Amino acid sequence: MTDHPCILLVDNGSHRADSTLSLRRISEALSARIEAKVHPVSLLHSTKVDPSELGGVPAQILEPFLRERRKKDEHSFLVIPFFFGHSAAIYEYLPQRVLEMRESWPELEVRVAPSMVKLNEPSDCRVAGILGELVTSKIEEKGLHRPAVTLVDHGTPRIAVNQVRNHVASQLAEVLGDRVTVVEASSMERREGKEYDFNEPLLENLLGTPGFAREVILSMLFISPGRHAGPGGDIARIREEAEARSPGLETFASDLFATHPGVVELLAERYGEGLKEDPVRSEIPAPGME
Repeated sequence: MTDHPCILLVDNGSHRADSTLSLRRISEALSARIEAKVHPVSLLHSTKVDPSELGGVPAQILEPFLRERRKKDEHSFLVIPFFFGHSAAIYEYLPQRVLEMRESWPELEVRVAPSMVKLNEPSDCRVAGILGELVTSKIEEKGLHRPAVTLVDHGTPRIAVNQVRNHVASQLAEVLGDRVTVVEASSMERREGKEYDFNEPLLENLLGTPGFAREVILSMLFISPGRHAGPGGDIARIREEAEARSPGLETFASDLFATHPGVVELLAERYGEGLKEDPVRSEIPAPGME
């Protein structure tokens, strides 16, 4: 490995400008923190955003970015995943693309840092700690007394990703303690079929039930704004519909993860760990599956 790999902060990508702008903001702050240039790059989607919404600078996605750096004789890269857990996008799709690119680019070397949540290290509560502070800020802002909390994620077809939701929810309950009445995980959506029941409860079904019928804070397991978590997105619609059918229910969404200053410090730690990782050779195993 070269002494100075090209560093990428990588998210999944979005069709919304706010998501790319958030990624750029965090990348800039992380660059200052580690004293090395960090490039904001999405896996997919973001190039569909009109550059006029991005200050005239087009978004970048992974493969074209890598190929452009090759023209500058760069062959070593470190990917810092801006993902909570073991997403197939970062730990299967990305390695597959790297292996295919290496067929015509044998010098290509890509390392992938650990994701933000480490299932195999239960004592690592960094993500839950940040989420807890965001929930506490909302409690104080709204003057709430021991509200219910649901940690809500997108929903997933993969049990490994769902385990992250449940793991963080358990940690969040410990972080918040008696400041809240209950913490329960939920998902925004799921696929049909009993094999995807692990996503339950869905947020729309949880809101309004006993324990979640009055003041409820949604702890948002979403990193940046997009069509799900942004203004006017799917989460906002679910909240509005739940409040309309359940008199007395009031819902409040915590700020999104990327807004918290502790995120940069967490990513800086993952950067240091990523430097020690072996280069991608095949699919990266999930924690505990090595």
